[in-house]
Amino acid sequence: MARVLLRRGSNALAARSISGAGARLEWRARRFCSDGVQERESMDYDVVIVGAGPAGLAAAIRLKQLCDREKRELSVCVVEKGAEVGSHILSGNVFEPRSLTELFPDWKKQGAPVEIPVSEDKFWLLSSKHAIPLPSPFRNHGNYVISLSQLVRWLGTKAEELGVEIYPGFSASEVLYDDNRVVGIATNDMGIAKNGCKKSTFQKGMELRGRLTLLAEGCRGYLSEEVIRKYQLRKQSGAQHQTYALGIKEVWEVEESKHRPGFVLHTVGWPLNTKTYGGSFLYHMANRQVAVGLVVALDYQNPYLSPYEEYQRFKQHPSIRPMLEGGKVVQYGARTLNEGGFQSIPKTVFPGGALIGCSAGFVNVPKIKGAHTAMKSGLLAAETAFEQLSKGSEPAKLDSYWERLQNSWIWDELNAARNIRPAFHYGLLPGLAVSAFEHYISKGKLPYTLKHGRPDHLSTEVSKKHKPIDYPKPDGVISFDLLTSLYRSNTNHEHDQPSHLLLRDPSIPEKVNLIDYAGLESRYCPARVYEYIPDENEKLTLQINAQNCLHCKACDIKDPPQNIKWTTPEGAGGPGYSIM
Repeated sequence: MARVLLRRGSNALAARSISGAGARLEWRARRFCSDGVQERESMDYDVVIVGAGPAGLAAAIRLKQLCDREKRELSVCVVEKGAEVGSHILSGNVFEPRSLTELFPDWKKQGAPVEIPVSEDKFWLLSSKHAIPLPSPFRNHGNYVISLSQLVRWLGTKAEELGVEIYPGFSASEVLYDDNRVVGIATNDMGIAKNGCKKSTFQKGMELRGRLTLLAEGCRGYLSEEVIRKYQLRKQSGAQHQTYALGIKEVWEVEESKHRPGFVLHTVGWPLNTKTYGGSFLYHMANRQVAVGLVVALDYQNPYLSPYEEYQRFKQHPSIRPMLEGGKVVQYGARTLNEGGFQSIPKTVFPGGALIGCSAGFVNVPKIKGAHTAMKSGLLAAETAFEQLSKGSEPAKLDSYWERLQNSWIWDELNAARNIRPAFHYGLLPGLAVSAFEHYISKGKLPYTLKHGRPDHLSTEVSKKHKPIDYPKPDGVISFDLLTSLYRSNTNHEHDQPSHLLLRDPSIPEKVNLIDYAGLESRYCPARVYEYIPDENEKLTLQINAQNCLHCKACDIKDPPQNIKWTTPEGAGGPGYSIM
């Protein structure tokens, strides 16, 4: 049980309790049983930031740093759907401190949780029984093995010390517009029962209005996607569609004799087939903790593939299992990540605000890093916002942020790596060959740019073209059943609320997905949110266990008919990560 109470002046964002239980949740329109109309309270800020991740907090901190330096006053708030700052943050993470150094040159002295330098950097090509060492292309010298959720918590305390108002536990569920301009966001109503009626705890959402709004929601942000569509931001920049991967991760506590602080291992190949892009990581953190994960591109073809089960197989590899034996899993989680890179960056500026961080898609896929680019985008947006707001002219504009991005090292870095991810559409070995040439010889200077294939949801082939995959049963030592893993994610949602996972057409799962794709949503989801169960007539129907949701967004991306719509649940729901 946790309680959140956030106040500003005489206005209050509601106090609420957080608890959860299992339930079968069906699609429903969000509606009220009462005819009474309750006005939303509103609070005004100079800058409203959605998402307390690396990008959002870097932007908030930079704004306040500039205020201190220039002796000006700007009000800045950050709204975060997680129960606390960092609770929804999941990443590898080998961290490149470049942007952190720009933000806090003395971050070591200030006690940032960035302490374990990379000591070894290995890269293996796996077959089912062997590990073939390859030259490591990652160049991790000078980087650190960290927990990004812990770093984000530290950034949150620094932001608050500077006067940033952070509101955790409240979901930004609506973009506010005035004419054609974004003027802020509204938080979700709370205290609505799953039948749509207001409970005794009902609290109307708040309007947080800003002269400028920065969307830093992370990959596949709910509001960010709305803004990208409304203002046709991909069309404005000439970008391709975004493409994604699903990352599944555990943090293990291993035996002292097996712990090698700073040891970094990446692999490609097994257990994935040569047509499926992905790879694994194993990073030795502090305190005998080891981050272990598998990333699977969501443009895979076989509907019988389960990223979760592929991860369980990976841990059983004869070169991986000995590193984990004798240890125990401390935490589990999953999250999608952008893989489109340079080709998929939308225009990041819209009337009244901007996209920053993974909302725009600044992950450097070959590096397997995005925190440093996300933070840098936040710094650039903050510097632009400060300049514009200092002029006092209305309405404030962020057009020069787009120009700053294109003149920054973010642009150079992503441009140089632009051909590596799409090269793997030709298969594993051709992809490795092209990657080696681009990385070591051309360094991204070839006069062509490879395009991505079809969007991820259109890449899935019908089940009749494939055979079911016989995954081994978990042994309970190295591999685990999904519900055991889900328990380790600390996922929790208020039981009695409408499902945040909506079906545009409730008949499509049984008529299309079950028949054509063998019910693939029951396999791509890493939290058993989607299950096909027999009804009273033994007919299989889709059950949505929304209370299990890790907020990974895989369903919103991979569903072939794009029938599933991920929306924001009540604030403070979802995973409770602490060391991911």
